[in-house]
Amino acid sequence: MSKSLISRRPAFRRGASVGAGAENTRPASVSPLQALGWKPFFQQQLSLEDLSEYQPVKVMAVHRSQIEVVGETGDEAVQVHGPLFEDLAERPTVGDWLLLDRETRRPVRRLDRSSLFKRMAPGAKQAQLIAANVDNVLIVSSCNHDFNLSRVERYLALVKEAGCRACLVLTKADLDQDHDRYREALKGHSDLPVVLVNALDTESVAPLREYCRSGETLALLGSSGVGKSTLLNSLAGIELAATGGIREDDSKGRHTTRHRAFYAIPDGGLLLDSPGMRELGLADVSEGLAATFADISALADSCRFADCAHELEPGCAVQAAIESGVMDERRLRNWRKLEREVARNSKTLAQARADDRALGQFYRSVQSQSRVHKNRRD
Repeated sequence: MSKSLISRRPAFRRGASVGAGAENTRPASVSPLQALGWKPFFQQQLSLEDLSEYQPVKVMAVHRSQIEVVGETGDEAVQVHGPLFEDLAERPTVGDWLLLDRETRRPVRRLDRSSLFKRMAPGAKQAQLIAANVDNVLIVSSCNHDFNLSRVERYLALVKEAGCRACLVLTKADLDQDHDRYREALKGHSDLPVVLVNALDTESVAPLREYCRSGETLALLGSSGVGKSTLLNSLAGIELAATGGIREDDSKGRHTTRHRAFYAIPDGGLLLDSPGMRELGLADVSEGLAATFADISALADSCRFADCAHELEPGCAVQAAIESGVMDERRLRNWRKLEREVARNSKTLAQARADDRALGQFYRSVQSQSRVHKNRRD
């Protein structure tokens, strides 16, 4: 993590309560772990023996050689080594809960996740983990060239697959008074809350505070330059993250956030700020994709043919909805594009898993043969 971010993110000092560095009004009935997002889902994974031998901690930031964790006694750094970190697809990521050995302070187990965000980076053969155990997500766009409904639907598929609550935040609303065109574009997403804000105005962002109550974990997703870091600072009431400008010609921003890390929101929960991602490849999100485009599936049930491709077939309910103006043709095109992408990336992941299993079996076979030869010599 860059020094600028380290200096801005409040430390979770040993014995200190969550939210150090700002006035803390967390109710006394809320324990330090609960303030970090500890819920019955995680508690039920522990036995009495686990509680006596191990300490639950939450991963706050991940670096190449160590991770930052926070527990009941405050923050500490844990070295990245051991079996828990060998599998790239399963290794701890930001938001994970780990069990540390109370004596050695080494991580011995990662608890099952309530949600997981991951993406396929361009050219990658493995999924990149973004964050785990997130409760709510603010999909952040802006009232300028950045607003792209197809990109919003891509984020929605990811959020719905994880089972998180989503809200679309349109920043820089003070710079564009024609808000009706954005509401018109979003009429097909009536179940998605939409809030238009000036991210620099703390009163303007007040409606978003319900998503970051005490014990809740909130993530910001959006491309660079939409005002995620500015929004974080306004929600916190203090400057926690560095901010930067955008290019005037295309409204694209600079990567002011370089690492994913959690910030404590005074009187609230934890907020994850992450680098802007212009490329967010989807994989293993079939259910989330179906939920995002549920209207197309519902229309498809009324098509004359069960295998209707929604192109030139007679009696196609989807094409009829497009012709009547009920549905935008762009939405159908984006659904097809994302379905192809998910199928392609899921196949890539499945092949990568198969290759890993085959390699593991080869290693075990070589080790077994080596032991046999050694025993014969003895």
